[in-house]
Amino acid sequence: MPVRDPDEEFPERPETDAERRRRRAQFLRDLAEARELRDRVQPRRAKTARLRHAMRMRTFRW
Repeated sequence: MPVRDPDEEFPERPETDAERRRRRAQFLRDLAEARELRDRVQPRRAKTARLRHAMRMRTFRW
C-alpha cells in the first residue's frame, strides 16, 4: 500500500487534528511491528532488554 504525502495534493491546506492522529497511529503501529520483528529475530537481545528495563523500573524512585 503506497503512502502518499497529503501535502502533495493541497500544499496550502493545514493538516487537521484527525489527519495528524491517524498518521501518528499508523506510525505507532509500524513502530510496534518493527519492535516485534526485531524481538523475534534477536530473542537474546530482547530478553536482556526486558531484564534491563525491569531492573530500571525496580530501582526507580518517585
